[in-house]
Amino acid sequence: MNTTQYNTSLDALLDAIDIRELRGALPPDTVISAVTADSRAVGAGSLFVAVRGVAVDGHKFIPKAIEAGASVIVAEELPDGLPQRVLGVCVTDSRDALGRLASRFFGDPSEALTLVGVTGTNGKTTTATLLYEMARMRGLKAGLISTVANIVVDEAVPAEHTTPDPVMLNSLLRRMVDAGCTFAAMEVSSHAADQHRISGLTFAGGIFTNITRDHLDYHKTFDNYLRAKKSFFDMLPPEAFALTNIDDRNGEVMLQNTPAQRRATYSVRSLADYTVRVVEDRLDGMLLEFNGHPVETMFVGRFNASNLAAVYGAASLLSVPQDELDVLMSRLTPVAGRFQPFRSANGITAIVDYAHTPDALVNVLETLREVGQDARIITVCGAGGDRDKGKRPQMAHAAAGLSDLLILTSDNPRSECPEDILADMQAGLTPDEKERTETVVDRREAIRRAVAAANPGDVILIAGKGHETTQTIGAEVFHFDDREEVRKALGLD
Repeated sequence: MNTTQYNTSLDALLDAIDIRELRGALPPDTVISAVTADSRAVGAGSLFVAVRGVAVDGHKFIPKAIEAGASVIVAEELPDGLPQRVLGVCVTDSRDALGRLASRFFGDPSEALTLVGVTGTNGKTTTATLLYEMARMRGLKAGLISTVANIVVDEAVPAEHTTPDPVMLNSLLRRMVDAGCTFAAMEVSSHAADQHRISGLTFAGGIFTNITRDHLDYHKTFDNYLRAKKSFFDMLPPEAFALTNIDDRNGEVMLQNTPAQRRATYSVRSLADYTVRVVEDRLDGMLLEFNGHPVETMFVGRFNASNLAAVYGAASLLSVPQDELDVLMSRLTPVAGRFQPFRSANGITAIVDYAHTPDALVNVLETLREVGQDARIITVCGAGGDRDKGKRPQMAHAAAGLSDLLILTSDNPRSECPEDILADMQAGLTPDEKERTETVVDRREAIRRAVAAANPGDVILIAGKGHETTQTIGAEVFHFDDREEVRKALGLD
């Protein structure tokens, strides 16, 4: 994606940010050829923003950016002795400035879109993707920014993070506008909110799905994690809607003091503005009632009923007519790697799901218990390396408590020793749970072991990676897809 195809005047860019101090002077009509926080991407006429990262402080690269031809330096601390040809701009928060500058550089593309953001621990990808799919079904040109894929109308763009950096994000939104898109749905991660990657964007609505323990390696405490989610709702404009899941005990927190004037709730457990009731739950779908309207769906499990409630509520708040909405809900299909089923000729069912938190594992396994009736459940799961270690024993305990056989294996060990990660998980098991647990370090072998241990009628859950097509071991990234592996193990290929 070309991030330097737009040229914007200096005065237009500076008008987008709060400035503490200016050093030097350039003509206001000076053309800026690129906005970037990466000194390696700086060229003649660039505006470089020095951002303090988690591991690296961009202020250290100001000399390199100047040497590469930057015309403007935006920073929280400006060095002495800037060249006469360079304008120094001092700001309080360079992360926030980067987002606003990137948005302005690309012509504030979010203002030309009906942009809906989805935040929460679980359900972001499904909810955002289904909103995109619904827009396409309605004949709209639409875009999607998600963990699984970034899509412009029907063209997929590789996704590296849940929410891209501000420059890539606004470039992508600009590309959507140029392609004729009028609607876009995007996941808003806690990292993106905390790091101001969404600064400068104009949202038409925000959705909160739920919050459980996750990303504490970054946020350190649950309260910090919660505040990061809440900050998204605090930036919504007055004309936007704020939709929250009141089945989550922190759901109503999101609505407190949000500027959004249209505030609404959804639930699968109690009365809300948008209430969904599970009438029938089967392994091949659910019969749901959306505010009393019966709809047969292709989804399974109460957690998916909750995701569908979010989609239903958002669509209603976006003024989709009720009769059209009922038909659209029945036509939606599950997202790749989210409770995706595979069935062998002899009756073994395998489910591939992205569940990688204790709560997500419980949701999926409780669903399998409910709809699978007396089926024996075999679970294959691991935990990622270089991430929150505290959730590892919790994940193992959650999986073992609802499984007849648990096979612990590698996820993405990254720089950690896989055996050490598995030892952390095993520490959460009771003596009884340990008797029902096996450890197979190699993930491919673990999946094969699960299939070998299964009998006709059994259900295998392969959790943690879902849609992912790679596995990171040490510094190397290998091709690995749970869906491909389970198909091979079940004899479907």
